Amino acid sequence: TAAFIANASAAGGSLRVPTPLNQERNLYPIPIYLAELGIAEKISLLQQSDDAARAYDRRIKQVQASYVDETKHILIVTSDGRATWDLQPLVRLNVMCIAEENGQRQSGYQGGGGRGVLDVFTGDLDPHALARESARQAILQLRAIDAPAGPMEVVLGPGWPGILLHEAIGHGLEADFNRKKTSAFAGLIGQKVGSELCTVVDDGTIPFRRGSLNMDDEGNPTHRTVLIEKGVLQGYLQDRLSSKLMKAPLTGNGRRQSYDHIPMPRMTNTFMMSGDSAPEDIIKSVEKGLYAVHFGGGQVDITSGKFVFTASEAYLIENGQITAPVKGATLIGDGPTVLRQVTAVGNDLELDQGVGICGKEGQTIPVSVGLPTIKIREITVGGTEK
Repeated sequence: TAAFIANASAAGGSLRVPTPLNQERNLYPIPIYLAELGIAEKISLLQQSDDAARAYDRRIKQVQASYVDETKHILIVTSDGRATWDLQPLVRLNVMCIAEENGQRQSGYQGGGGRGVLDVFTGDLDPHALARESARQAILQLRAIDAPAGPMEVVLGPGWPGILLHEAIGHGLEADFNRKKTSAFAGLIGQKVGSELCTVVDDGTIPFRRGSLNMDDEGNPTHRTVLIEKGVLQGYLQDRLSSKLMKAPLTGNGRRQSYDHIPMPRMTNTFMMSGDSAPEDIIKSVEKGLYAVHFGGGQVDITSGKFVFTASEAYLIENGQITAPVKGATLIGDGPTVLRQVTAVGNDLELDQGVGICGKEGQTIPVSVGLPTIKIREITVGGTEK
């Protein structure tokens, strides 16, 4: 294309000059630009968070609150005559608490945000609510017992546990890994890759969500893409290069951290669709197992799906009842195997509260994850119980 442009200019020819187009949609209209907000309002959010966390319980000894916002002005003009633009706001408020009692220290974390301005922080994302939830987690860990170890039935709670789906399965559905045949899902379109209870979707069109975009970083509109339907692989997440090489439809998933990087296939808001089971019935069906509600750090081989995740909040399930909180639990397995071992899917899909950050090949981007309550027949749990 560059040679074509140069030759046309040398020959005195004319070229069509792209003119920026108006947005066809706006998934995150904002009433005021972030740059126009005063620092006082942002400091107030942090102060409210600190006050609410310390008021929750006298055992909360340290509070760390952080606020981050940005507005990206994106203009994409290509040599084939396309021109698109976007204004992308993003905010996030994080609260971490440390509780102390009898020489023991435990931490809790909660955050929230999305594509918007300060009006994002209402309801469950109110700074008081985020702070109290962070404090609750820290206090809970003070009475947690050591987690058991070994293979067992595991129930994942709704919302943030979808990070396991994102990391251990979602990356393996990105087209570049599949055209290079390094993914566990390469060449399996049309084949059963999971339980028939599982339908996995990537949807970049949900208003105000952290992973949503009016357009991807190649100027293509984002889509709702069904990746796995009732356990059968339907397709991959595509950027322009992979779409052309694989002769597959574009999905609007060409993303990059900034203009310093090249676009590649990346997720937006990735989640498993709700099923028919009531969450309480899923718990009742487990004689002995683990209920994992929140996750902290972990390690993942994003092509094979092998993972080790630390559960920052988890409980024993005994005789169909949630009993003692546990600490030190890690889940060890691989995404494709876990997907095949899903035996129940709840009717309570939730997306995370707007804190997801995804890394790939040195690039980080904002994403959202989601999950309903699901039951997995067996995962190896690494515990600290003696």
